[in-house]
Amino acid sequence: MVKKESRQKVRAKKHLKIRNRFSGTAARPRLAVFRSNNHMYAQIIDDVAGNTLVAASTLEKELKADLEKTNNVGAAAYLGKVIAKRAIEKGITTVVFDRGGFIYQGKVAALADGAREAGLEF
Repeated sequence: MVKKESRQKVRAKKHLKIRNRFSGTAARPRLAVFRSNNHMYAQIIDDVAGNTLVAASTLEKELKADLEKTNNVGAAAYLGKVIAKRAIEKGITTVVFDRGGFIYQGKVAALADGAREAGLEF
């Protein structure tokens, strides 16, 4: 009988491979994305110092009030714009995009496009 690994384990393994390829620095931090069934989370991280510089998620009250649903492509695009605005306020203009092992389509791609529209470069 052929056993299949769970999607969660496959995603975690992909994320580890991605993380081995690049790391966020103070000059160019990492934009990490996590997507659950109900919400999306984005963080800008300096891996050298081990600090989260900027964070945003659809769980926040201010963002939740502006959104009709928190788990669709529109919410992801809005979250990308919010994280980009917060990053630019802190002086961060270029980042490395970490899709977190998720396929680059749908919500993940919408978040990236929203961040690019708002001024982040990657």
